[in-house]
Amino acid sequence: MREEKECMCCETVEVHEELIKIVHETMPEETVLYDLAELFKVFGDSTRIRILFVLFEAEVCVCDLAEALNMTQSAISHQLKVLKQNKLVKSRREGKSVFYSLADEHVRTIIDQGLEHIEE
Repeated sequence: MREEKECMCCETVEVHEELIKIVHETMPEETVLYDLAELFKVFGDSTRIRILFVLFEAEVCVCDLAEALNMTQSAISHQLKVLKQNKLVKSRREGKSVFYSLADEHVRTIIDQGLEHIEE
C-alpha cells in the first residue's frame, strides 16, 4: 500500500508581487546569509555549548574548562579555537595562563533565545 505524501504546495500559482518586492528589498546579501549560517553551525556542537555555559559564569583558563567538563585540555583547546575564530569568545594572557571569556553579551542572548525556543 502506497502512502500519500503531503505536498506543501499551493494548488494554484499566484505570485504576490508586493510581498516579493518587500522580500527583495529586505533580504540580506548572500555573503551575509552564508556567514550567518556558518555562525549557527558553531552552535551545533554540544561541547561548544557546554564551554559557553561555563563562560557564562566566569572567565576561565583551559585547565579549569577541562576539569569542569571532564575533557582533555587538547579537546577543549580545539573547541576554543573554533569559538574564537567565530568571535564568540576572547582570550587574554596572564603569566603562563590564558583566560577565556565570552566575546560579548550577544553570545548569551543567542543561547538564551535558543533555550527559550526549545522550552516552549
